[in-house]
Amino acid sequence: MAELSTRSEADSMGEVCVSKDAMYGAQTQRAIDNFKLSDMRLPKSFILALAQIKKAAAQSNANLKLLSPEFADAIVAAVDEVLAGRHADQFPVDVFQTGSGTSTNMNMNEVIAAISRQRSQLELHPNDHVNLGQSSNDVIPTAIQISTVSQIQTHLVPEFRSLIWAIEEKSQALSQIVKTGRTHLMDAMPISFGQELSGWASQLQLGISNLEKYMLSMAGLPQGGTAVGTGINTHELFAEQFCENLNNNLRSSTEIELQPSLEPQPKKEPQQIIKFQPCDNFFSAISSQDLSVGLSGHLRVLATSLYKISTDLRWMNSGPLSGLAEIKLAALQPGSSIMPGKVNPVIPEAVSMACAQVVGNDATISMAGMSGNFQLNTMLPVIAYNLLQSIELLSNSAAHLNEHCITNFLVNTEQVAKNLEQNPILVTALAPTIGYEAAAKIAKKAYQTGKSVFEIAKQETDISEQRLRELLDPLNLTKQF
Repeated sequence: MAELSTRSEADSMGEVCVSKDAMYGAQTQRAIDNFKLSDMRLPKSFILALAQIKKAAAQSNANLKLLSPEFADAIVAAVDEVLAGRHADQFPVDVFQTGSGTSTNMNMNEVIAAISRQRSQLELHPNDHVNLGQSSNDVIPTAIQISTVSQIQTHLVPEFRSLIWAIEEKSQALSQIVKTGRTHLMDAMPISFGQELSGWASQLQLGISNLEKYMLSMAGLPQGGTAVGTGINTHELFAEQFCENLNNNLRSSTEIELQPSLEPQPKKEPQQIIKFQPCDNFFSAISSQDLSVGLSGHLRVLATSLYKISTDLRWMNSGPLSGLAEIKLAALQPGSSIMPGKVNPVIPEAVSMACAQVVGNDATISMAGMSGNFQLNTMLPVIAYNLLQSIELLSNSAAHLNEHCITNFLVNTEQVAKNLEQNPILVTALAPTIGYEAAAKIAKKAYQTGKSVFEIAKQETDISEQRLRELLDPLNLTKQF
C-alpha cells in the first residue's frame, strides 16, 4: 500500500509508488529506482529539444487526422509550459540509463500527459497520444541533433565570432610592436604581436567555418523512422509534416541563419535557424551516431585551438621576473595561499582544463559511436550529455578569454625590446650576405659574450653600419615577402 506522501501509478509491468508531487508516472519512477549511477542529468537544452519534438509531433498527427484537435492542442499547451521553463524539476532521470534513452522519452511523455490532464481534463495517454507515431529510437537521436544545432548557433558560434573579432582588433593595435619569435620554445626570428595574434584569429576562423559547413549535415532528422527505420506505426507523411511544423515552431521563437562566416564579426544574435528536413536514410540515422562523432571532432579542433592560445598567453605572461614577461594579464585574484603577492593566469588555466574535458568528451563520444549494433546505437544519452557539455564549455571558454584576456592584456614593451635586441638569431638576416657558416660564428660569439648581433657583426664583417642597421631592423624582418 502506498504511503501517504505517494500515489500509486501503473504501467505494463504493474503498480509502482510515485511521489504525490511528481508529474511523471510509473516508467519514470522505475528509471529513478533503477538508475542511480550518478548525479548527472541531461541538460536543459536537450529537455527543451525533446519538448519541441513532442509539440511538432502532436501538430503533425493532428494535420494527418490521427489525433483529435482537442488532444493536439492540449499537448501543445503542455509543451509550451515546459518550454517556458516550468516543471524543470520533473526530469530527474540519470544520464546513465537504457542506451536508447527510452526512460527520458517516457519521462517527457508522462509529464506532458499529466500537464494536459490538469489543464484540459482530457484523458491523454503518454504512449497512445503524446508518443503517437514515435519511438525513443528516433526521438532521442532527433533531440541530439536539434539541441546541438541550437546550442552551437545561439551560443558557440556567436562567442567565437566575438573572440575572433577581439583578437583581430588587438592584432591591429599591436601590429608595429615586434617581439622575439619562438620555435621549439627557443629564440627564433622576429615576429610582430599583430602577426602572432593574426595566427590565433585565423586558427579559430578556420575551425568555426568548418564547423558551420559541417552543421548543414545535421539538418537531416531521423524522426519518422520509429523503431528500426521502417517507420512502423507512423504515417508515411509524418516525417515531412514533422519537419515542417518543427521549423515553423523554432522560427517563431528565434531567427537564426547558418551561413559560413567570411570575416570575423563582433558578437551578435543569430538570424535564422537551419531548416530541418527528413534524413535520406532512416536506417543509417537510427543505427549509427556518425554525425555526432563528426561533430565532436570539430569541437575537439576548437578545443585544440583554444588550448594553444591559452598556452601562448601563459608563456607570454610568465614571470614577472624570471619568465618571458612579454605581456601582463589582468590580475583577477590572489594566486597562492602561502606566497603573498603571487598572481596566476587563472583564465587561461581554466580554459585549458575545459579544453582537456572536451578532448575527453570526444573520446567518450567516439567510443559511444561504436555502439551502433544492428538497428540502434545504444549509448545515446551519454553522447547527448557529452556533446552538449563540450558546446557549453567551448562557448564559455571563448567568452572568458575574450573578456578577461584578449581585450585587456598589456605588452611589456621594455622587456620585449630587450629580449629582441639580445637575440642572436637575428644573424639569420645576414646569412644571404656573408654565408651560413660566418653567420653561425657571429651568433655563437654573441651567445658567448652577451653582446648583440649588431655589435659582433660590426666587428667581424666589412658591412657598413648603416647597412647592418637596415639588415637587422626587427620591423623590416617581420615583413612578409
